[in-house]
Amino acid sequence: MYDVIGAIYEVHMELGAGLNEYCYQEGLQMQLEEQNTPFNREMNFHPSYHGREMNALYRVDFLCKGDIIVECKAVDDLDNNMRSQLFNYMRLLKHPCGIIVNFASKTAKVERYFYDKDSNEILAVDGHVIHQYRH
Repeated sequence: MYDVIGAIYEVHMELGAGLNEYCYQEGLQMQLEEQNTPFNREMNFHPSYHGREMNALYRVDFLCKGDIIVECKAVDDLDNNMRSQLFNYMRLLKHPCGIIVNFASKTAKVERYFYDKDSNEILAVDGHVIHQYRH
């Protein structure tokens, strides 16, 4: 995970604040390629309901190293709707690690979260429960 976070900071140092999120996504793609970190960009997925795949389509900005979801934003402030988007992607894909980054600020704001599929909880880096999904 640290190599992915390092790539995020590298992109922000190079590009600075004030660009749109697509520019940062392209920069992150280039940085991940340069450091040979495996990733898929704009990975589509369909959620399932009662074990059946739905037609609804969602798109994750980046899936790095097979299990780290990265959502890129370029906004004034991250809000709970943006975090909920990441949390739902983590839960639906059953991936344990999620990063949301806001490139718009003077310094990149990076938040890391973990999904515990046994307890169905999203945990902050310090271990406190952020959200619990009903079983």
